[in-house]
Amino acid sequence: MGIVNATPDSFSDGGRFLAPEAALDHARRLIAEGADILDLGAESTRPGADPVSAGVEIERLVPLIAAIRAESAVPVSVDTMKPEVARAAMAAGATIWNDVTALRHAPDSLAVAAELGCDVVLMHMKGEPRTMQAEPHYDDVGGEVAAFLADRAEAAMAAGVARDRIWLDPGVGFGKHMTRHNLPLLAGLDRIVALGFPVLLGASRKAFIGALDGGAGADQRLGGSIAAALAGASAGVAAVRVHDVRETVQALTVQAAIAQAGHLGIVHKSR
Repeated sequence: MGIVNATPDSFSDGGRFLAPEAALDHARRLIAEGADILDLGAESTRPGADPVSAGVEIERLVPLIAAIRAESAVPVSVDTMKPEVARAAMAAGATIWNDVTALRHAPDSLAVAAELGCDVVLMHMKGEPRTMQAEPHYDDVGGEVAAFLADRAEAAMAAGVARDRIWLDPGVGFGKHMTRHNLPLLAGLDRIVALGFPVLLGASRKAFIGALDGGAGADQRLGGSIAAALAGASAGVAAVRVHDVRETVQALTVQAAIAQAGHLGIVHKSR
């Protein structure tokens, strides 16, 4: 899943793709690099981010979705917490609603998701973007995140969302301490995979990578991002949400080839 941030303030590439033509060119590039899905966002959810109106999101997203759909069949996901934005995005050609609030933002979020019949990504987040990093606490981060996601999946199905339309996202970096919570969460992804829903992992360029690497900036976290993607693939996640598509595709391709060689018994012993 390749990321297109049509925002002025995203943590990694804020402002670079705010202009419609720049966002479209970036989407084209990600498709050419091997993205299976495009995830479009028009409101930053970085720590401390201020919200924007539904109208602003729709104004940024709908023309971009329509332009992508006019020239590509690659599925489009829309990263929004607002039902009215999701509705407009699906009408323009998106097919996935990626919601960092797990359909909790509005009273009608669950009902709208069921009505739209689209795939939905339910993500774990403690608090909201403006407050989520204010002293988050867990006794068992992996178990608590898995329990929350199982509960939200049940709520979605009770509201009429088909089971095979539900994805889960552990929410790396969303209301988690950089290393004290994110690392155990990544190490225990199998607990979330075991819930039986496809899992989306979004760890690309996240701050915990910089914390492990002497404060490396967002544009210096490629190696760590790939390491997290490979860990996710090993745990059985269905997709990884990334900024650097070409490099991640290459890493996953090599990982899969090595695993296949081992499965087939293709081993060359040293003389």
